[in-house]
This record gives sequence, structure tokens and C-alpha cells, in this order.
Amino acid sequence: MADQSAAAPKQIVKFGTDGWRGIIADDFTYANVRVAAAAIANYVLADENAAAGVCIGWDTRFGSRSFAGVVAKVLSEAGIAVTMSARETPTPALSYEVRRRGAAGGVMITSSHNPAEWNGVKYKASYGGSGKPSIMAAIEGQLGKPLAQAAKAGTVEDADFHAKYVEALKAFVDLKKIKDSGYRFLIDTMYGSGRGVVAGIFAEAGIPHVEMRGDINPSFPGINPEPILPHIKETQRVVVAERCDAGLITDGDADRIGAVDEHGNVVDAHKIFAILLRWLLERKKWPGDVTRAFNTTKMLDRICVKYGRRLHEHGIGFKYVCDLMLEHDILIGGEESGGVGISRHLPERDGLLNSLLLANVMADEGKTLGELVASLQAEFGEHQYGRIDMHIDEELKQSAIARAGAMKAGDAMAGMKVLRVETLDGIKFFLENADCASKPNAAETWLLLRASGTEPLLRVYCESCSVEAVGRILKAAETFVLQGRSA
Repeated sequence: MADQSAAAPKQIVKFGTDGWRGIIADDFTYANVRVAAAAIANYVLADENAAAGVCIGWDTRFGSRSFAGVVAKVLSEAGIAVTMSARETPTPALSYEVRRRGAAGGVMITSSHNPAEWNGVKYKASYGGSGKPSIMAAIEGQLGKPLAQAAKAGTVEDADFHAKYVEALKAFVDLKKIKDSGYRFLIDTMYGSGRGVVAGIFAEAGIPHVEMRGDINPSFPGINPEPILPHIKETQRVVVAERCDAGLITDGDADRIGAVDEHGNVVDAHKIFAILLRWLLERKKWPGDVTRAFNTTKMLDRICVKYGRRLHEHGIGFKYVCDLMLEHDILIGGEESGGVGISRHLPERDGLLNSLLLANVMADEGKTLGELVASLQAEFGEHQYGRIDMHIDEELKQSAIARAGAMKAGDAMAGMKVLRVETLDGIKFFLENADCASKPNAAETWLLLRASGTEPLLRVYCESCSVEAVGRILKAAETFVLQGRSA
């Protein structure tokens, strides 16, 4: 196979914030996977550590094992040694194995939280985390370039990527304290590759738990494997029915976390991040700065001020967290979508570790998950959050961004005075919200519009001092966007 690019169809393969994904049999085809694999192979071959080989993992999606085999064949024929996971694998387990083995990099076949008809290719760098922006740009720069066949093919071997990773998880938390707390947990792996990991750890430690959606079902019946509403409605019901003190949820490849409290209330990723951050600073007292994405809660800023920690705000995508972790002394970093990473473990988001840590926090504090959220709101002010995804045509999307981009302080947005505008990643308006004036230590009110660069999608994010305020502002923002249709 002298030139992998020769078979490339017209469909463009594009590496985004964490890799490339597409619809199976439409653009996610064997031919396109070979194109992506060839670009990765060319990038790895230029690395001085290329002889260390590449690890490949795969999730529970339709065809993932077969697509992983295609990637392995391309890399092997280019002379790169491949170590393949012997079974479905959480993304953080692949990242852990890449770093443990000193591999040149890793490839994960997954489409994470996307619907069942999607699959994808993620690249993990030698340090055991998402490729930095410079790495992803370098791989994308190799797309379509010839890939020479090596005189001697690289070996392809299967290996267990779970055992050492699970040992690391167990060593990171106090399982005895979690057991002694008497709390009971619901574990929902959403038919994903995190299946059996936390449940297995809890079973071995004698921690009361119930596991749901822990079987393999590539159709993800009735849901997308994303730990947010509406996909966790059944989780809410089962937590209450099983009298659990918390529901711990991971997405399709187990790098993101979601949660439900003992009353069936959703605990969003912002509150999870804040709970973990306060515990790390108050209980562990570990050193290091904090990072957060542009679309995450400002409650984190208040926590950092209290404990005297520097906070880095960055663009949306975990690759920015990883970049900062490699350049600075970062304790913890995260994003709005449930990706939170702790550098002492990996420069990588890990929903399974964070599930265990939430249980550890509950045990240390002697509080249920709902009580932990309440204590956060009491100390740092009520922060409520919401997001809508608007699937609109490109013309309307660009019209909304242009109109929003023309606004400035003193203008009105969503019926409120704009106090200031920030444009780090999207257009964020800080608003004068009269509803929050009477609330003690109320959250700042902000609204963010961010257009997808790869699809006809506009995401609208909001944080304010009440659920009602967030709902009204999002509705007003939706109206603002759609007004471009009649302009």
C-alpha cells in the first residue's frame, strides 16, 4: 500500500478539537478512516519517539473494533508497532496506557457522546492526554499526503488496557472511607465503554451500588450516550426508586461525567467541577492553578479567590486544558460538557475517576450529593446554568453572529443592559439583571453565543442567579437569533 491517500474519497476528513468524527457509512467509512490513519502515521513517523509505537483503543459503538483494525493495519504497514486493546476501552484508560508504556501516541475509535449513527477517531499524545492544538494542526496538515509502505511492517499485538488503569483509580481514592460512609450509589455507564469499571471497583470494596445500562448495545436505545437531559431521565427515576444517595453517570467513552442527586435532580457539570475543586483545595490542599473554559461557571472564580488560587480562562475544548497542564502547575481544569481533568492523574478528562472522587467527597464531607450542591450555593451564591443547541442554516447562524458581534456595552440584549462584551471564544454578554439585585452574593448574569465551525449549529449558553432567569434569557436569545430569518 504505497499511497494511502490514493483511495481518499472527496469527503474531507477534518480534525477538530479532539479528533474527527462522522456518520457511519456516510462519511465515516473505511476509506476515510484510512485517510485519517495515514495522517496520524505520517505525524508519528516524524516523531523521534516513533519506535515506541502507538496504542489503539475502541469503544462499544457499531464497528469500533473493525475500524480500530483498519487503523492498526495502516500504521503497521507504515512500519509502526501497534498495541491494540483486547476489549472495549474507556478513552482515559487508553490515555493512561499510552503514558504508562511510553508510546509515541494513541488512537481511540469513539464518537464519545454523539448519537448511535456516529463514530470517530481521537488522537492522544505521548503524555497521556488530548493532542495540544499544535499537534492536532500538525496531524491535519498531513491529511492527503502520501504514506510510504515500510520495508518491514510493524507488529500488531493485543493487550489488556484495563488492569493498570483500574489500579491507578483505586489508588487515587479512599475506598474504605466511601464504604464506611454507608452511602449507596447508582452507576450509569449509558451502554458505553466505562461499563463495569466503577461497579467492579465498588463490588470489590463492598460499597453499596446499583449499575444500569451496563450492557453493550450499540444502538443506545432511546438515548444519546451523553450525561445530560433528556438522556438521563431514566437515571433520575432509578436513583429515587433504588434509594441511592447519588447517581454517577459517564458518557459513551467514559471521559465525561454527569450526576443526579438523591432526589433525582440533575447536578450539572459546573457543580461537579465546583464540588471537586473546593474539596481539593479545602481537604487535599494540593498546590496548583485552576483552568476553566470560556463557557463554564463563574462560581469557580469565586472559589479560587477564597483559596488564593490563580485561574486561567481559555477557549472551549479540553485540548486547551491539556496545553496549560503541560506548561504550568495546574491542579485541575475542565469544560462545560463534563470533561474535568486532574493533573496528578492524567492531563486528560476522566469521567470514571471523577465518579469515584464525587463518592469520596460525599464520604469526607458526610453529605449527600444534593447537600453538597446546597452548601456550594449557600457559600458562593446561587449559580444556575442552561444551554440550547440551535440547528439552523449557515446563513442564519452567520447573521446572528454578525449582529451579536456588532453590539457593545450600553446596548440591550435579552431585554437587559449589556455591561461588557468578551470574545475569547464566541461572543459573551455580561448583563445587568435586576432580578439578581436582591439576592445575596448573586451570580453574574452572562449569555454566550458560539457558532460551530464544522456544522450548521449555534450554541447558546447562559448563567444567572435563578432557573427562571436563565430560562427567560435563553428564550430571548433564541428569538434574537431567529430574527435574522426575516431581516
